[in-house]
Amino acid sequence: MPDNKLAGVALSEFLASANAMMKPELFDDYCPNGLQVEGRSEIRKIVSGVTASQALIEAAIEMQADLILVHHGYFWRGENPVLTGMKRRRLGLLIEHNINLVAYHLPLDAHPELGNNAQLARLLGINIEGGMDSSKNPVGNVGTLSTPMPAQEFAQVVAEKLGRVPLLEAVGDKPISRIAWCTGAAQSYIDKAARLGVDAYLSGEVSEPTILSAREQGVHYIAAGHHATERYGVQALAQALAESLGLEHVFVDIDNPA
Repeated sequence: MPDNKLAGVALSEFLASANAMMKPELFDDYCPNGLQVEGRSEIRKIVSGVTASQALIEAAIEMQADLILVHHGYFWRGENPVLTGMKRRRLGLLIEHNINLVAYHLPLDAHPELGNNAQLARLLGINIEGGMDSSKNPVGNVGTLSTPMPAQEFAQVVAEKLGRVPLLEAVGDKPISRIAWCTGAAQSYIDKAARLGVDAYLSGEVSEPTILSAREQGVHYIAAGHHATERYGVQALAQALAESLGLEHVFVDIDNPA
């Protein structure tokens, strides 16, 4: 057990609080949300990160964490279920060191305050108007910039805030006033964004058809990085849980250029 003076909380209490915030029962997701690997029953220290990679697990072991909270966990729909190679090594480390793994995927994208999209908007200075669709829990948002700016200038803001140069497909010279965005691998939402009449669409990744859609529909497109756009929701959630439950929290950024 880690040498930690914090009183700690029961794992069941932590999960109840996390699930109350994220409401995973409202989502039809591609993976299980909540507890994915069970470890020790008392939680004092949380390590958060974007993806439950071996490097993140090793960092959590070094920091004597009781629980790892991530956006990208394990057991994705359709993946090979056998525990060999990389998957065996990751799970073996968690089990050997009795560390809990908790993951929230779509619930963390969609949360109106703590979510990836909400936190990215806050970082980039975007005023949220609503979701990209009319569902109760939309994944992706639409909003406005406080001051319209050229696409190249906004891309520079993105680079400064995220610490990496985004891919920009500028279509014409119209300034960006109204923008839609969805973090991660949401490049296919560009057609939905175009139907909303926005000036620009931002997501994490890019595919070959994305650029053609941007050009032909007159929408500036910015690919700012899957990892880079999804660093902020998990930090916000972990910090909110740590503050409400009296726990220690450390975010570990295992950099990924994708």
